[in-house]
Amino acid sequence: MDTHAHDRRRFLALTAATAATPFLAACGAGFGGTDDKGDGSAADDVTGSFDWRRERGTTVKALLNKHPYADALIADLKSFTAKTGIEVEYDVFPEDNYFDKLTVDLSSGRASYDVFMLGAYMVWQYGPPGWLEDLGPWMRNSSATGGDWDQDDFFPNLLEADQWSLKDGAPLGRGGQYALPWGWETNVVAYNTEVFRKLGLKPAESFDELRELAAVVKRKAPGAGYDGMYGIAVRGSRSWATIHPGFMTMYARNGLRDFTVDGGALKPAMNTPEAVAFTEEWADMVKRGGPPSWTSYTWYQCSSDLGAKKAAMLFDADTAAYFQAVDGASPASGKIAFHPGPKGPDGSLATNMWIWSLGMNARSRKKKASWLFLQWATGKEHLRRAALTHQHIDPVRRSISQDAAYRNKMRHLPGFLDTFETVVGQTTIQFTPQAQFFDATTSWAAALQEIYGGRSAGSVLNGLAGDLARKVR
Repeated sequence: MDTHAHDRRRFLALTAATAATPFLAACGAGFGGTDDKGDGSAADDVTGSFDWRRERGTTVKALLNKHPYADALIADLKSFTAKTGIEVEYDVFPEDNYFDKLTVDLSSGRASYDVFMLGAYMVWQYGPPGWLEDLGPWMRNSSATGGDWDQDDFFPNLLEADQWSLKDGAPLGRGGQYALPWGWETNVVAYNTEVFRKLGLKPAESFDELRELAAVVKRKAPGAGYDGMYGIAVRGSRSWATIHPGFMTMYARNGLRDFTVDGGALKPAMNTPEAVAFTEEWADMVKRGGPPSWTSYTWYQCSSDLGAKKAAMLFDADTAAYFQAVDGASPASGKIAFHPGPKGPDGSLATNMWIWSLGMNARSRKKKASWLFLQWATGKEHLRRAALTHQHIDPVRRSISQDAAYRNKMRHLPGFLDTFETVVGQTTIQFTPQAQFFDATTSWAAALQEIYGGRSAGSVLNGLAGDLARKVR
């Protein structure tokens, strides 16, 4: 489930504070702990034939966010220990304070945890100070990595999302591999088939159609027996997480950018005439077809409203709809279908993603055992079990997406597999990588609220762009 929607003000404050400390000035190539060798990698120390039991008797410490993916991992840890002889100790924190805990631990250099969950966007925050181990050398070393791990089985856009050169504005897919994709979410439209059938509606194929569809449902649904139902649920709280699901997906499908890069310098682009027009239209869609208390809406409210038959549509993470759609999960279960969502003017289905990834602490003293753990946790065997017996919904591996048992499990959800296959190749991180990401997108969400409240979109977005231009410099 897309549980990363809480406001990141404490996270931002912590990272800003730690970024200002002299401690980080010493965090260069030598930040890798006792088994680093200068500018080399501890992976170079692993030689000979690959052996799952090379580090038996070792204990690895993991920090996990409370999440269905973590639940699946914990339930399967006995398999890892039986395979490797490595014990795993773990702490689990709710996301309200998970990233606070992780940020403090990484910035302190204590290395209380060897491995941890992080979102791909966090690579932009944790990578430049040297807190994350580059996993590329481990992946390339056949002594450290078994042949059955099969790197080519990952959807390439997911692997590239955690790969970066650590330079603001530089594209993803180049540089170090600072985390591994583990579980992810694509952002699509889910809708209530019952109300669509009663009102004679069909899913929107363009943004104009979506805006009108949301307004029609809000106007007509009460007369069809759906008291209080509105058209579309999208996030609206003052948080970076408001921008990245439906809004950024539709923004990107319209060919719009958050920043451009000119001569290595970042330039805010959310105030171009085209971006201003789109933002006005998005705010208008919410006014005419969204919930009355939209400015407080996180993923949780959006998902819950779909399940409670309060919202006819949800434009958000497919998992947010999935957990309402499964049998008996909500009043709307059995009546929810999935659709890729509106295309852009040129037919684009560019889609923004969220990836829960796994990373290694650059100061870990148990890197060899930690790499075996990461390899197992992102491997075919564990992820297939997680998909079949738990709630690891969107596979990061091609083989699992085509697995007959997985497809049979998902087949009862109308449109889910077709939607996944339609957008998976066009789902990437649509944002420009940069250390100011969380601050910039939180400010963007605040601007969106102001426009929804009636202020001029051009004026608000020009002010936002000016503020961000100074910050990114």
